[in-house]
Amino acid sequence: MQKFKTAMKTMGPAKVELPSPKEFLKKHSKEKPLPPKKKFDRNEPKKPPVPLRTDHPVMGIQSEKNFINTNAADVIMGVAKKPKPIYIDKRTGDKHDLETSGLVPKYISKKDYGVTPEYICKRNEEVKKAQEEYDNYIQENLRKAAMKRLSDEERETVLQFSLPFAGAEKELGRGA
Repeated sequence: MQKFKTAMKTMGPAKVELPSPKEFLKKHSKEKPLPPKKKFDRNEPKKPPVPLRTDHPVMGIQSEKNFINTNAADVIMGVAKKPKPIYIDKRTGDKHDLETSGLVPKYISKKDYGVTPEYICKRNEEVKKAQEEYDNYIQENLRKAAMKRLSDEERETVLQFSLPFAGAEKELGRGA
């Protein structure tokens, strides 16, 4: 039992087939091959030669531009940069970017923020249509089941025909 456990103690049983003994690793088999050999050409263009000690650069060429004044003017006339929002999480002053921290709600700036999704609008319309169909169905059933309003003439004729039957029920003891 112990031998069996130690064989697959942490990794489980071996799932890879072992290579056959005939396919053993050979010397330099894992090394990458060298790039193809280039032919050496003695007449290739060379780099420019190093200047001599006696050669001196051309001196005295100056620009008429006043860099200090132009830089100062650019800074004064330019728009001030907004400081990057940061938060400090420890008393030692570790600074972190506020936007990527998740402390600022990004979803508010999305273009579809606060807009009802299309699938909900469609579902609401379907629910309204179904409710209207149901209400119409109920109204029709009520109209069919409702009693008709009789005119006075029809009422009188119905009462005349039903009076003889009402007297017969009283004689039999069924009437109220």
